[in-house]
Amino acid sequence: MAARNPGIPLDLGWLSRVHVNQPAVLRRAEQIQTRRTVKKDFQAAWLIKAVTCIDLTTLSGDDTPSNIHRLCFKAKHPIRKDLLKSLKMDNAGITTGAVCVYPSRVSDAVKVLKAAGCNIPVASVATGFPAGQTPLKTRLEEVKMAVEDGATEIDIVINRTLALTGQWEALYHEIRLFHEACGEAHMKTILGTGELGSLSNVYKASLVAMMAGSDFIKTSTGKEGVNATFPVALVMVRAIRDFYWKTGYKVGFKPAGGIRSAKDAVAWLSLMKEELGDDWLRPELFRLGASTLLGDIERQVYHHVTGRYAAHHDLPMA
Repeated sequence: MAARNPGIPLDLGWLSRVHVNQPAVLRRAEQIQTRRTVKKDFQAAWLIKAVTCIDLTTLSGDDTPSNIHRLCFKAKHPIRKDLLKSLKMDNAGITTGAVCVYPSRVSDAVKVLKAAGCNIPVASVATGFPAGQTPLKTRLEEVKMAVEDGATEIDIVINRTLALTGQWEALYHEIRLFHEACGEAHMKTILGTGELGSLSNVYKASLVAMMAGSDFIKTSTGKEGVNATFPVALVMVRAIRDFYWKTGYKVGFKPAGGIRSAKDAVAWLSLMKEELGDDWLRPELFRLGASTLLGDIERQVYHHVTGRYAAHHDLPMA
């Protein structure tokens, strides 16, 4: 496995040279979205690949231990076993990439997954999710508590005010502190791209997050008015590619918010394959943040295997 990104000193000169050709970005994004999708066995294979990259997520005010139990069960058994058997994948150990919950629910998820005998990572949002506007001391404590409770991935959210006002040194410093608080846990940095104002800001925020040691950069909290879009994603993955060429460190990418259909999942996988290559088509470097996507993927797999669409009761949550 490639070495994790330890971060590099802040390079403000690199940021000052940033220029994003917006018309070109929009043309390329449209091309990715309108391409004909894969069919039949190839589609099934791509959908199973997508399942392994999902951060199965619940971030609701009514989350309870029983909700988390059901989520973890679904993460371990994301596709009905008879369907996987028909695809000759019933012994492939197919699970989702992680489960993602609020800090207060981390211990519930860790306990359930341990009892189930599986090592699916538990990810926790932190640092004043979703706004990132709580005091820095509180945000750091939240990270430390989630790690102590067993989270092995932390989805931090940046303070968008710092990006919008060009305070890149302050943003870098904050993310470095979060990186230190994460310890051995992987840090996924949420940029909140729908609130950054421009594609140039998206690119700069991506660079600063990677310079500060992020293992992943993530589009959105899922709570903004605009979440994961292909133009924004294209800018972010190009930043990832530039950072890799300059430093040799591979940083992962996670789109989140509004990704609901199997067709969407295949389009996101296509983007990663074409822009970053096959190395990024694995859960170590690519995740899809989603709460309802898995249901549609399972319905499409059911249709591929049986030739008919599933009734609601055919594919229960757990």
